[in-house]
Amino acid sequence: MVVLTVVVQLILAAQTSRDVDRVLEDRADAVAGSTTSEPDQEALSVPQADLDRGVVVYAADGTLVAGIVPTELADTYAGLSDTTSTQLRNVGDDRRVLALPFATAGGARGVVIVDELLQPYEDAEFYALLVSLITGAFATGAAAALAAWVTKRALQPVAVLASTASDWSEHDLTRRFALGPPRNELTALAGTLDTLLDKVSAAIRSEQRLTSELAHELRTPLTTIQGTADLALMGHELSTSAREDLEEISAAAHRMTGTIATLLELARSDRTLAESAMSSLVDVVNETVRATPTPTTVTVTVDVDLPDLRLGLPHALAVRALAPVVANAVRFATSSVRIVVPSSMTTGVELTVEDDGPGVQADPERIFEAGTTSGGGSGAGLGLALARRIARSCDGDVELTQRQGPTRFTVRLPGV
Repeated sequence: MVVLTVVVQLILAAQTSRDVDRVLEDRADAVAGSTTSEPDQEALSVPQADLDRGVVVYAADGTLVAGIVPTELADTYAGLSDTTSTQLRNVGDDRRVLALPFATAGGARGVVIVDELLQPYEDAEFYALLVSLITGAFATGAAAALAAWVTKRALQPVAVLASTASDWSEHDLTRRFALGPPRNELTALAGTLDTLLDKVSAAIRSEQRLTSELAHELRTPLTTIQGTADLALMGHELSTSAREDLEEISAAAHRMTGTIATLLELARSDRTLAESAMSSLVDVVNETVRATPTPTTVTVTVDVDLPDLRLGLPHALAVRALAPVVANAVRFATSSVRIVVPSSMTTGVELTVEDDGPGVQADPERIFEAGTTSGGGSGAGLGLALARRIARSCDGDVELTQRQGPTRFTVRLPGV
């Protein structure tokens, strides 16, 4: 639009210049045509009616014959009064002057000089420029709006495909677009997304299969270790140090057995089965508290304002998502651990686990990485990592929401 406006203005300026010249020529020709002289005489006779503003007639020798010379153009007119050729001059920015030599039918010669004010033409050009700019702005805005609308309509199927593929990747990896062979860009994109979903599904199945196989391979030797340690603990001839070592072995084997059971449950749980299952929040919290070894110096308090609240995942999976968080709180608590379920929640179910321990000094995200332990703990560093993984597999999460005073972990699980 800018280029078009410039081109239009250049064309208009050239046309205006031609119009001014034509007006000057027509006026000068009219005066020259109406001027007469007697045969064999040099005296010129100019009709008074043709002498408009700025129209002056000179004799061949430069003598003023008729008309009034404008004061501001006196020098210009004097310089053109005896010219023998047609001349056009711009005087300043607002005047254009034409000097036209002529000869009457009687043979007398003279020069007619006329001028034209340029201001009206410049005003017309200015208004034309203003109209062009306004029209160009509206046209550009309309074109941009139309382009945005067309682009949005054209790309809307792409956004729908991307959103649908993202939803399927989170909730149902068995779904596919299945639009057939690529016929255009959209069907090609759908085919690409189907391929990506296939790869994601294959990777998850491979991970679940590997987890299940490793858990099966480890379960048998762990059971043997725990059984042997428990049998040895039944003997009465053990020294104090040997009994402590065996108890530590038995406890570590028990913890690892629980971790393996969680991995198996996570590997075997089908997404749709997990979403269709339900469990009681109170039962999950009570079983978690009962199953967590608690020193006599630590008191665990449960504050559940919604006793009838149900979770949208199996009971065993919910316990294994909450248990590592509670066990971590009990391990580091000084005297108290508090499990709270608020009475008002926007989506899902939120449980906060608080303890009065020394707090978390490490990176809040690093403590959820597998193999990370803190405070000299004797665990394998899988508890919080597994808790977060289980929660996220059901559209929940586990987060450290307060480092200390008290230390607070928030467990989010799907509700019903």
